[in-house]
Amino acid sequence: MDQWEGEARYQAIMPVLSTTAKRWALTGCRRSFATRSSLPEKDCSSITPPYSQLLDNVSAVRNILGGRPLTLAEKILYSHIHNPAETLSDGKIIRGQTYLQLKPERVAMQDASAQMALLQFMSAGMNRCAVPASIHCDHLIQAVEGAESDLQRSIVTNKEVFDFLESAARKYGIEFWRPGSGIIHQIVLENYAAPGMLMLGTDSHTPNAGGLGMLAIGVGGADAVDALTGTPWELKAPQIVGIHLTGKLNGWATPKDLILHLAGKLTVRGGTGRILEYFGPGVFNQSCTGLATVANMGAEVGATTSTFPYTPSMQAYLQATGRAPVARAADEAASKGFLSADEGVEYDEVIDINLSELEPSINGPFTPDLATPLSKFGSVVEENGWKDEISAGLIGSCTNSSYQDMTSVADLARQAKAAGLKAKVPFLCTPGSEQIRATMERDQVTDALQDVGAVVLANACGPCIGQWKRDDKKGEENAILTSFNRNFKSRNDGNSQTMNFLASPTVVTAMAFSGKLSFNPMTDSIPLPNGQSFKFSPPTGQDLPANGFTPGRTSFYPGPTPEPQPETEIIVKPDSQRLELLEPFESPFGEKNDRGLELPSLKVLMRVRGKCTTDHISAAGPWLKYKGHLTNISENLLITAMNDEGGDVNVAFDHDHDASQSETDTIPNVAKRFKARNQPWALIVDDNYGEGSAREHAALQPRFYGCLMLIARSFARIHETNLKKQGVLPLWFADKSDYSRIDSGDVVETEGLADLLNGNQDATIKLKVIKRNGETFEVPTKHTMSKDQLKWLRAGSALNHIRSQIQ
Repeated sequence: MDQWEGEARYQAIMPVLSTTAKRWALTGCRRSFATRSSLPEKDCSSITPPYSQLLDNVSAVRNILGGRPLTLAEKILYSHIHNPAETLSDGKIIRGQTYLQLKPERVAMQDASAQMALLQFMSAGMNRCAVPASIHCDHLIQAVEGAESDLQRSIVTNKEVFDFLESAARKYGIEFWRPGSGIIHQIVLENYAAPGMLMLGTDSHTPNAGGLGMLAIGVGGADAVDALTGTPWELKAPQIVGIHLTGKLNGWATPKDLILHLAGKLTVRGGTGRILEYFGPGVFNQSCTGLATVANMGAEVGATTSTFPYTPSMQAYLQATGRAPVARAADEAASKGFLSADEGVEYDEVIDINLSELEPSINGPFTPDLATPLSKFGSVVEENGWKDEISAGLIGSCTNSSYQDMTSVADLARQAKAAGLKAKVPFLCTPGSEQIRATMERDQVTDALQDVGAVVLANACGPCIGQWKRDDKKGEENAILTSFNRNFKSRNDGNSQTMNFLASPTVVTAMAFSGKLSFNPMTDSIPLPNGQSFKFSPPTGQDLPANGFTPGRTSFYPGPTPEPQPETEIIVKPDSQRLELLEPFESPFGEKNDRGLELPSLKVLMRVRGKCTTDHISAAGPWLKYKGHLTNISENLLITAMNDEGGDVNVAFDHDHDASQSETDTIPNVAKRFKARNQPWALIVDDNYGEGSAREHAALQPRFYGCLMLIARSFARIHETNLKKQGVLPLWFADKSDYSRIDSGDVVETEGLADLLNGNQDATIKLKVIKRNGETFEVPTKHTMSKDQLKWLRAGSALNHIRSQIQ
């Protein structure tokens, strides 16, 4: 189809297009042919959403709800409701209250989290997955020297795990992306994402795929097992925040700066229980991969996910990546109003951002929501007394490793080379996928970076998730600048004194040439040896490659829609230190519990102070090698968490120790003592407990050691769900000040849980607290347990309940 045939097709559907869709339909047709794909058109049957069915589902739900206008996020969610008549038996959906039973279309898993997800799926007893799924080997590749040597080393050192994952993929019909293929989120965007789809991924940055106008939600492995087994997946209907974009980015401002700015406004808790839905003319000025960057970092404000209306850039990206059939189907669905919000829709909150006024931001250190405009950052450096130097610049990661990112950076590199400059600090670059790497190499982008001193790493997560063997600055305070998404203490190089400042790839690159933390490339110049000075011009990049993408080494890629091979043997050696078959958790109710349907009396292990992310609960870095071995990885339980009683890190009190034991020990060691005594226990935790990565082990590990309840000032969404899945009861303090009234060694008992388990949905749970001196008092709590989640608790875990239903 040539340009004018496409234009005629759009003219034919113009009468039924919304005002917004009309604005982009014709221009989108023209833009899509600016770049012709060198990739063959794929068989898209397994990745094209069933739009006719989804439209019918939306219509049915709309009728039940009385015909009110729907946001885009609501349309996608409601079109995936399992049995709408049953779910909406009361004829209403209340955002923030109603639990939805959903049927996701796809599951994506990265190699670290896939291990536990597959171990759980194996125990469910099924012979194939209920939905298409993929595994991506990206987390276990450590950055040491450079791409090729690092990749080969990782294949050798992780052979046992990669063999396990590949054999499981073969057995159950899962697409297996080999080490070197790229980062899960970039590969999903390039191959699987589609407008209007609902997908789950076992990684907190799964929302990256929202850049293609879908809902992609990060979950734990047990949630993935729901979808893999065909069990309806439960989600509390999120609130919808409308982000109204006007104007156009200019100068040094990039989509990364939009989400860095928004993180500063919302904070790390501002998106909890909410979907961020972007709308307005500013959306249509962005590339598809730029929108993916914005969606990716929505995880940093706690958002369930982020999405955008279907745009010409999405259409062009689908065509450029060999998915023209998906684009054609999406065009038709858009013409029927499915891929944008209704006119007159109401959001729970609206935030207005004029992109024309946006300047670059630098966020950090130690939290992704501490945003400072670039023009003011030099003053912040001075006020805090930080050394005015950066020790490394790192670009890439799942957030910023697109062709547009890399060509923009290459433009700066060429400017610097022409001035005779090289990077003054180590400058590391991570391509997002083999397709991006190969296209960069063909188009001399890689040469431009290496000419100024860059080291190109493997197509993997690398330093972003702590897979960085860094030999310098150990134990020293230093500052690195990265285009990553997360910057908690110790995350990147294991050094708690490394300050990671988040910025766009172009700002990171420019500052790598100055070496100064206070450098502002918008206004400052760099002295040259000849006495003159050099100032960067604002960078320019290409949305899509003029000669199309090239796939690179296709040996890394799976065949499409593989059939299960049930005869495949999955080997887990009994003495393996990397993999361990799972034993089901016992139900806390039964003969061993004399309190009936109340939890047994629980000893409080500790009170956790302040920010406690999933990195604190279950550290990554060198611990990633134990992701498939629950016993071994549990040795890192809460090792960087602070005990509120005394303020020490990784110290817990054992008030019942015997003469051979010390009064204090590490947190995992005290937890192991409790387990050895058959003493179930509880944790008291602070606000937004469990923010950060969708790290299921942060829930599995305390459960493994005998934890049955956490009482928090507040929880992060994914972690609270992960706790529920593993049979741990998460409660919220009704009065946050009660947090400080419960100490280690106290005993807590639930009162009212039995009523809830017996079907009284209005029942409340109180805690009876028995102090070590015998004093008792009651603490009121709140809970978010649905009737289905109560079944998980009663069974001892969600997997126990699923298994009983399958059998």
